[in-house]
Amino acid sequence: MHTDVNKLFESLWSDYLAMTPSAGKVHQLLSQGETIINDHIALRTFNIEKVNLAVLAAHFESLGYVDSGDYHFEAKKLKAKHFEHPDPTQPKVFISELMVEEFSPQLQSILKGLVDQIDVAATTADNFLYSGRHWELDFTTYETLLAESEYAAWVAAFGYRANHFTVSINHLPGYSTILDVNETLKKGDFILNSAGGEVKGSADVLLEQSSTMADKIEVDFKDVQKSIPSCFYEFALRYPKADGELYTGFVAASADKIFESTNAS
Repeated sequence: MHTDVNKLFESLWSDYLAMTPSAGKVHQLLSQGETIINDHIALRTFNIEKVNLAVLAAHFESLGYVDSGDYHFEAKKLKAKHFEHPDPTQPKVFISELMVEEFSPQLQSILKGLVDQIDVAATTADNFLYSGRHWELDFTTYETLLAESEYAAWVAAFGYRANHFTVSINHLPGYSTILDVNETLKKGDFILNSAGGEVKGSADVLLEQSSTMADKIEVDFKDVQKSIPSCFYEFALRYPKADGELYTGFVAASADKIFESTNAS
């Protein structure tokens, strides 16, 4: 496992940029040459023992990250946790897992078959969190998963990598509101996720979020190459709690809609 947190995020970022061509353009548009602070990244997995949330979390925990919150998404059949580093300038990490047993026997059997193809040693290797897909997948199987769970289909197609990075608007020079950020993105012809409104959350819940819709990229399946939604870029504005410290958690109702950024638009 990585011993250097910055190196891990650099590797995750370069893999993410390869999957999300628009992210580099958004980054350039918003940064104006300044450094962009990453609020958090998100990773997706299945609650199958070999690759469950705890397996992914161990990579961050070995770098000092601590479990800082639990979330449940009933409709999407997901559980999630977020992790924070003692150094608050390090990105937060949001890891979710699909409650596989709550789906059809067919979906369970497909996912088990995919995970069976992973070498268990790969899950503790330095590069596991940005290693992509460890299994063969044909397009029909992808479509079968997609009909039941967009999330399952996404992990099956892309494997292990950051599903999104998140710009911290609090640290973004020249912007004070999420609406200003959204306006700049729309003027730059980026499509925003409008599920539940372009802005998810509010000052009342201490967190506002928005995101682009995922890029579509060509993915190699076993039998064919197809263009499907990959990763997206998120934007977060955090508000201070009563003690004056910025809220560091997540809002389940908002995150639920952010997940839809990888839906086919």
